[in-house]
Amino acid sequence: MTMRVLLVEDEPLIAMMLEDFLDALEKGHAGTADSVEAALPMVEAGGFDAAILDVNLRGGEKSFAIADALAARDIPFVFATGGGGDEIAPEHRERPRLAKPFTMDNVEKALADLG
Repeated sequence: MTMRVLLVEDEPLIAMMLEDFLDALEKGHAGTADSVEAALPMVEAGGFDAAILDVNLRGGEKSFAIADALAARDIPFVFATGGGGDEIAPEHRERPRLAKPFTMDNVEKALADLG
């Protein structure tokens, strides 16, 4: 069965690149959200196996409410960040990270590490 991945990314070009990476890696794309408000109903609806969360969304919004919702449902996820991890909420610092800028190899490894 193909892993289906939810993307939470507020930069359209980066989101499209990640969608292309998923396709090339033969992973399913379960949808893309660009805000907490858009992502939470998608998490509620389910239908995906893992998620890639951009830590910093537009307007200074952080993706931690999405991370909480995923954790509550035991859905694995990786944080995408250009930072060193200090900006990640303490309760999620043990979560895997995907460093920006993204490469297909890094995305493939991050998803493989999720299971």
